[in-house]
Amino acid sequence: MSHSCRFCGKMFPSKGSVKKHISIRPECKEKWESMVEDTDSKGGLPDLSFNHSSLLHRSHSTSFDPHDNPAALKTWQVTAEDVADEDEDNVIVDNRRYFEQCPDASWTLREGQTKFEKYQQDQEDEGEDEWAPFCDKEEWELAEWLIRSLGQTCTDEFLKLPITQNRTQPSFHNNRSFLQKVDKLPHGPAWSCKKVSIQGNQTNENGRLLHEDVELWTRDPVECIRDLIGNPLFKEHMVYAPARAYKDHEGLHCVINDMWTADWWCDKQIQLPKGATIAPVILASDKTCLSQFRGDKSAWPVYLSIGNIAKEKRREMSARATVLIGYLLAGKLDCFTSDSRSLASYRLFHHCMSLLLQPLIATGQDGVEMVCADSMVHRIYPILAAYVADFPEQCLVACCKENRCQKCLVAADERGDPLSSPMWDPQLIKEILENPFWANLSHTDIFLAFTPDLLYQLHKGVFKDHLVKWCLEIVGEAEMDARFKAIPDYPGLQHFKKGISAVKQWTGMEHKQMQRVFIGLLAGAVPSQVLVVARAILDFSYFAQLQTHTSDTLKYLEDALAVFHTNKDILHELDVREHFNIPKLHQLSHYVQSISLYGTTDGFNTELPERLHIDFAKEAYRASNKRDYEEQMALWLQRQEAVFLHSSYLKWLSVQSQSATIAGHADHDDNIDSGSDSEMKDLQFESHAAPAKAPPVIGQCVLHVLAKAPAHPRTSVQQLITAHGAVSFLPALKLFLHKHMPQNCIVPGPQDCFDVFRQVVIVAPPDPRVGESPQRWHIRATPKVPPGPGRKPGSPAKFDMALINNGARTTNIQTLDGTQVAQVRVIFTLPPLAYIEWFTPFREPDPFSGLLQVSRSTRRLHRNAAVIHVDKILRPCHLIPRMGQSINFGWTSANAYELATDFYLNTFIDLDSFCISAIT
Repeated sequence: MSHSCRFCGKMFPSKGSVKKHISIRPECKEKWESMVEDTDSKGGLPDLSFNHSSLLHRSHSTSFDPHDNPAALKTWQVTAEDVADEDEDNVIVDNRRYFEQCPDASWTLREGQTKFEKYQQDQEDEGEDEWAPFCDKEEWELAEWLIRSLGQTCTDEFLKLPITQNRTQPSFHNNRSFLQKVDKLPHGPAWSCKKVSIQGNQTNENGRLLHEDVELWTRDPVECIRDLIGNPLFKEHMVYAPARAYKDHEGLHCVINDMWTADWWCDKQIQLPKGATIAPVILASDKTCLSQFRGDKSAWPVYLSIGNIAKEKRREMSARATVLIGYLLAGKLDCFTSDSRSLASYRLFHHCMSLLLQPLIATGQDGVEMVCADSMVHRIYPILAAYVADFPEQCLVACCKENRCQKCLVAADERGDPLSSPMWDPQLIKEILENPFWANLSHTDIFLAFTPDLLYQLHKGVFKDHLVKWCLEIVGEAEMDARFKAIPDYPGLQHFKKGISAVKQWTGMEHKQMQRVFIGLLAGAVPSQVLVVARAILDFSYFAQLQTHTSDTLKYLEDALAVFHTNKDILHELDVREHFNIPKLHQLSHYVQSISLYGTTDGFNTELPERLHIDFAKEAYRASNKRDYEEQMALWLQRQEAVFLHSSYLKWLSVQSQSATIAGHADHDDNIDSGSDSEMKDLQFESHAAPAKAPPVIGQCVLHVLAKAPAHPRTSVQQLITAHGAVSFLPALKLFLHKHMPQNCIVPGPQDCFDVFRQVVIVAPPDPRVGESPQRWHIRATPKVPPGPGRKPGSPAKFDMALINNGARTTNIQTLDGTQVAQVRVIFTLPPLAYIEWFTPFREPDPFSGLLQVSRSTRRLHRNAAVIHVDKILRPCHLIPRMGQSINFGWTSANAYELATDFYLNTFIDLDSFCISAIT
């Protein structure tokens, strides 16, 4: 059923589309507000209220009484991202956020046409179909596959095959004619080449100074921003105005996730003319090697994105929300002497960046009109907000030495102390330095722009290069390796089968995998104060990775760093570390400020540029002939982008077509009748919402999914006992049937068979602190598989641990209250049931590791077993055996659960488990 705007008659596929249309179209919004006022005067529209103690009623300027809260003399507007509700089965978490919008931000000037809408109109005017310049859908799909999968030589060979020419018969017969068609497709901003002449200080045999002429390949960053902010596919992920978010009505607890909820955008908005729309520019650069095994070819890509696009969308590689805007010069500068070459390369970097970002100077001062993804024209002010780079490159951008902080004035020998030093003053630095590239960029503080680098500062830096090294010196390599080998299995957890001491090359993923088990295996092996130091670093690392922060979690972040500094002297006493004047350790002191300014760290990570190198540098280089490759790389990327844009255009056309089809079958009279008071109430509510799409409702409805067919049908009781270790299966099942089905007359016996499943998949709602996607957990109950014939390996038994609802509460996956650990041995259907072995209730946390402790639960000298409904399983968990000061070298990953008796609940196994245990 379609819906129409009752004021202008325009058709839309849903009520939400009508609401959004009215909220952005001034004429319709004005008529709607008049209707609301008329309705209010007649008493026909009830006030809006929420199911909590502080009631907010519908109004054009909702506020609370300043006499009740004198400090809160502000105008507030609210979005309830879900409504608090509770019934017998499920509890829906109240996840409201209250927004204080920035006044006079992002006015719409008029309606316009996006790039896709213009291209559609041009095709209609030319009488072309959507597949042009290709003949039809099949030929387009062939062209898309060729450009993405084959090089030019292979494409030519494929097109000259007899089967291709005689049967497929495409309209292009060789690679040249094929590329001519591809070049007719619309593409992004064009590449241009700028010649840069470098005058060296070395002389040739004639006594003349040497010089080099090099090429700088760039694209206009303003046009790249125009493409990004006007892409209709980003419409639902685009924000144009900032707003401060709070989790309480009084505004005492801020909420920070995307850039639009942080301080920088709100502060800059005040400095610009009324109605201005800021495009926060996010730059990233990183030098990378192109050639492998031979040669020394390198590239220095510069990437650009904008903070208007949701960080989840920016992280999607397939969305291409981060674009390449240029290749900096990565030459050797042989025209300079060795002692002056380094300084010359610094100056060349800033000169090239100045040429690359030159268009941002005028537009950052005066703004420029752009058609945005909502088909409305805004005056856009692109302002450099954040710069993503590793530490050496940050120092290069900031024009400081690497033995200094690139953000603050801390002394070179005091970076290991918990000091609060003043930040660098960009105005003062501009007067001292000779034309850094950021000197003329309006409203830019380059020293604040450097964002946290989780990969190199935390995972590889403080954790792997320092904490792990310190602990290895204390514990010893053999003991540490044995502890890693004995860590029990868990879905998605990497098992270091040979320990860690022999690993020569590490990846960021392996650093994170080590962190997941490090505290549990370290307990007992190091002095208690060292364990406190390790726990503080891991706490900081996990809090820094949260995707939604509040005032409380930022305080936890500061506290974790303070605990480290309070206890770090133990490493002096053990002769493990002489000093803590570590640059990466000092950078942690700036994390809270950066998160408060720009949003959570997952929006600014060097892992994304590392991944972009594959598509925008390495693959492009492989497509060239390796000589004068920059021009060939630019042309190859332009063609790849053209195909991607046309694919995006076709996807957009498909959505438009579906919407038109729905609208074409609509009953206009019914649609008008549907504009009831409830719809008006919803519309009033949305018009005062924050300028962003609310995330999915976070309810506590948890789904338990089994396979359509059992992996082991008709499994006998004896097989369950021998293969699954379910020694008390029959007594536990009888007790369950007696308790839950007292009228049942059938008594299970050893002759019965059951359908057994390998695992149950739990689908849980997303936790905004962890991510926006629903969570999927696997809980396995699979017996040991012996080796097969030939080289087919076997696999050990996998009986996972889980948190079980012990009946003391309603279902809630965001707390440990009312839960108890159990090992899942069998998953079978009678209805869906699970045979489990209980562990004891949680004991007090270990005072140094902070981990909860449990043990095997026994009854009459046997393991305490039970049969439960599968839906009593809340989520998986991970236990680490208490290994003591020296581990039993007979323990392995396969037998640790069976041989150990006391365990730690490993809350570092994933970010979600950490949040449940650490955030109250």
